[in-house]
Amino acid sequence: MSTREEKLKAFGRLLDVMDDLREKCPWDAKQTNESLRPNTIEECFELCDALIKDDNHEICKELGDVLLHIVFYARIGSEKGEFDIADVCNKLCDKLIFRHPHVYGDQVASSAAEVCRNWEKIKQKEKDGNKTVLSGVPEALPSLIKAYRIQDKARNVGFDWEDRKDVWDKVHEEVDELKAELESGDKDRSTREFGDFLFSLINASRLYHINPDNALEYTNRKFIRRFGYVESKAREMGRELKDMTLAEMDRLWDEAKKRES
Repeated sequence: MSTREEKLKAFGRLLDVMDDLREKCPWDAKQTNESLRPNTIEECFELCDALIKDDNHEICKELGDVLLHIVFYARIGSEKGEFDIADVCNKLCDKLIFRHPHVYGDQVASSAAEVCRNWEKIKQKEKDGNKTVLSGVPEALPSLIKAYRIQDKARNVGFDWEDRKDVWDKVHEEVDELKAELESGDKDRSTREFGDFLFSLINASRLYHINPDNALEYTNRKFIRRFGYVESKAREMGRELKDMTLAEMDRLWDEAKKRES
């Protein structure tokens, strides 16, 4: 692995390349915070894709792409006279030191759970900290991830189930309420109840230490893989899926499942 000096040299090289691109490349020179934002979102999703695949080669590459965007925004900030990459790094270090008094101070935290419980209290003490427990949850987060973060932040201040097994009563209660509204035919009420049901399931996943977004993505990929097998076998048979019966497709689906068992 690289030495500290090699790491610092590599980061300095990146800053030099960013300076060159900003000054000499027409495309890079015209970029703004607003124009880069969609690309940044895409790069973050590509990194998440590599992470869930556990592909270290891709993770390394995508981390570089995300780092480029961080350096790019810092360069734009410096051109405006607002901040530069040193400010970004120092603010981050100051925040991490302040939020880890068990590492840099005299506070004791013997477990990760205890660190999490202290985290929200510490954040609210910061000069620019969150005014309420849930105010730190970004509004733009995807709804599934947002629900998990909301529940996790509430947990950090003690608002949680005492016994995680009790959450299943809530899940069953919500599914019964959803079924009743679906039977009534009220679309708006059914939508709200479906949201309550999903929220309770996400709560269950959190209590059992399962990330619901990762779990759903694994299932998405599994479905794509198995459905791809069904399509491939249908083509080998000279058939179109739209012309096959559900029973015929189910038989191919079962074959796909057996191949993975």
